[in-house]
Amino acid sequence: MKRLRTARGRKVSSTRWLERQLNDPYVRRAKAENYRSRAAYKLLELDERFGLLQGVKAVIDLGIAPGGWSQVVRRKAPQASIVGIDLLPTDPLDGVSILQMDFMDEAAPDRLRQALGAPADLVLSDMAANTVGHQQTDHLRTMALVEAGLEFAREVLRPGGAYVAKVLAGGADNQLVAELKRSFSSVKHAKPPASRKDSSEWYVVAQGFKAPAES
Repeated sequence: MKRLRTARGRKVSSTRWLERQLNDPYVRRAKAENYRSRAAYKLLELDERFGLLQGVKAVIDLGIAPGGWSQVVRRKAPQASIVGIDLLPTDPLDGVSILQMDFMDEAAPDRLRQALGAPADLVLSDMAANTVGHQQTDHLRTMALVEAGLEFAREVLRPGGAYVAKVLAGGADNQLVAELKRSFSSVKHAKPPASRKDSSEWYVVAQGFKAPAES
């Protein structure tokens, strides 16, 4: 195991994080395979299990920064149109339209729809709320993002499309799962191997979007 020679001037937590990065095989693999983050492997593993990227032509990436998930989409579905959004700045990605704005801004959904220009096959959300260290508060904040992503996905997905969102330990609560099951034929939770064992993150994978019948 690699250890840092000096931790002078660094907080203990910062030193631990840096040592973990140095010893993380996914971090090394991401550098070798030119992915912007180790998170790319979470999507690759979810895709291997659920076939998320098979035949997709239009994808929206919520919480795109630093861009690892959209890189995966570009490599696995090079003809797909991809639009991403994040409050944080994201370096340009070839073939990806990136909006730097808050997804919770009321103007964001229309901006995303206009940029994509077609119904989406897949809505990805790796968004995470800023944690405060209080488990219940953090859970509620994350669930609010998942619910907002679901509401948006219902508006933009084509029939048969999929929605994937990050949730915390315990997964989506019963009420949210019931909402997902109303709109999708399959709803499952998954923790890809690339998610660190000590991380509380899981993903909810909803496939087979059932578009509401037109009145």
